[in-house]
Amino acid sequence: MNQILFRKNYDQKKINKLKIQLLLSLLIIFSIGIYVFLFYKNLKTNEKLSDNLLNTFNIEKLYSSNTQEYNITKFNSSDNIFIIGIIEIPKIGITYPIFSEVNDDLLKISPCRFYGSFPNEIGNLCIAAHNYNDNRFFGNLYKLDINDKINIYDINNFCVTYSVYNKFELPHSDTSCTSQNTNNKKELTLVTCNNINKNKLIIKASE
Repeated sequence: MNQILFRKNYDQKKINKLKIQLLLSLLIIFSIGIYVFLFYKNLKTNEKLSDNLLNTFNIEKLYSSNTQEYNITKFNSSDNIFIIGIIEIPKIGITYPIFSEVNDDLLKISPCRFYGSFPNEIGNLCIAAHNYNDNRFFGNLYKLDINDKINIYDINNFCVTYSVYNKFELPHSDTSCTSQNTNNKKELTLVTCNNINKNKLIIKASE
């Protein structure tokens, strides 16, 4: 009789333990689902904001001959952060505004100048953008080859086309790609992450 009661208690405890494990598993799955939903919702929101900024600072306004109509788009009314131009890469089908500075929040919205000259000035303009392993931002930067074209529109109603001349990877701690020794030429350095080996992918281009 005691053995039967012990067996029933043991089975009940085992059932209760399984119920708790199942409940915890469901809670974990639900939490992961909510996180993934919010993550992608946030990405879509940032992409929409980038499009809105691009529409505000579009090529037609860039080419306006009436200086009274032309205003540099400011971000959150900050005097330090503004849009300095547009990057267009036809081969991978992207067109984005370029922020004047870089921080985590701005990188979620659009490519950012993180070092060097401003668009189409003598020197090495270094631009960074996220790699989300899809078609947004610099996710397809790895598809660029030597002699592919990159268009940079600046705030002086001018577009310079740069040709890719080098493509390589560096450890994140290596900043040699930001060198401003360009022999008085206009150069462009695009940087994004390789999410597989954790290096950074570098695209070098010149006018």
